[in-house]
Amino acid sequence: MSRFRGDYIPDRKALHNAVRAEAGERCIRCSHPGGDTPDVRVPCDERCTHTRDGKMRILTVHHLNGDKADNRWWNLLALCQSCHLTIQGRVIPERPWLFAHSPWFIPYVCGFFASYYGGQELGAAGVDGRRDSFNIVASYAITEPFTVGLEFLDVDDDSGPMGPPDAPSKTM
Repeated sequence: MSRFRGDYIPDRKALHNAVRAEAGERCIRCSHPGGDTPDVRVPCDERCTHTRDGKMRILTVHHLNGDKADNRWWNLLALCQSCHLTIQGRVIPERPWLFAHSPWFIPYVCGFFASYYGGQELGAAGVDGRRDSFNIVASYAITEPFTVGLEFLDVDDDSGPMGPPDAPSKTM
């Protein structure tokens, strides 16, 4: 079964244009520029962190959890074509990550964790208010990826997917 599901909303172009505009018409991972219109491929510029390989890239919008119908802010990432394919191929947000996240990714993964593990919908401001807590979580993630993640969300009962914080960790 594919982890990619759902249908785009009818007005997805307007939504995706807004996501790209919110990101300053740049890839949030590598700073590759977007074109004058969403379907224009452009080369790297001085702010882009890609190797200057002469390739033309387009600015896209990636759905972090793979659900094209899920348009929550944390699920919509403005990424260049190259970064989109890299993230889509390597990042499965439901899997524990044992290392610190890249700074550009932290707000999005915090929003995902709050929703997925805690049933909470945090706005970007709510995530920013908990960023320090998340950084602490990342530093402990190597030894306790599940329980520390749940403590971050203040889930202290057995209603969460992993049970109470003091329960033995379950393997996914």
